[in-house]
Amino acid sequence: MDAYGSAEPWAALGDPTRHAIVTALAQRPRAVTELAAELPVSRPAVSQALRVLKDAGLVTEQAAGTRRIYRLNPTAVEALRDQLDMFWNRALTNYADIVDSTEPTKPNKERR
Repeated sequence: MDAYGSAEPWAALGDPTRHAIVTALAQRPRAVTELAAELPVSRPAVSQALRVLKDAGLVTEQAAGTRRIYRLNPTAVEALRDQLDMFWNRALTNYADIVDSTEPTKPNKERR
């Protein structure tokens, strides 16, 4: 764990290829060959991206004969969602604090 907590999953999602893989796996589990057929990168590049996603805990793999089937790790995705919810709730609270601390302005009376 680094000084700021485990940012590894967020960093893993920062790469366009890895993000595309996560998006595809959100639809359904897939093998490397399926993913490579859908992406504009080579099969070795997909394998490397999957390794990073697996190391970050975002995907899991399961052997199916000679193939490996990859799927999203729901626990890791839920943890990311919880972090986003925390950030959103903090932002809303801070906004409400600012609004509440701002004194209302009195409208100017127009002179005729």
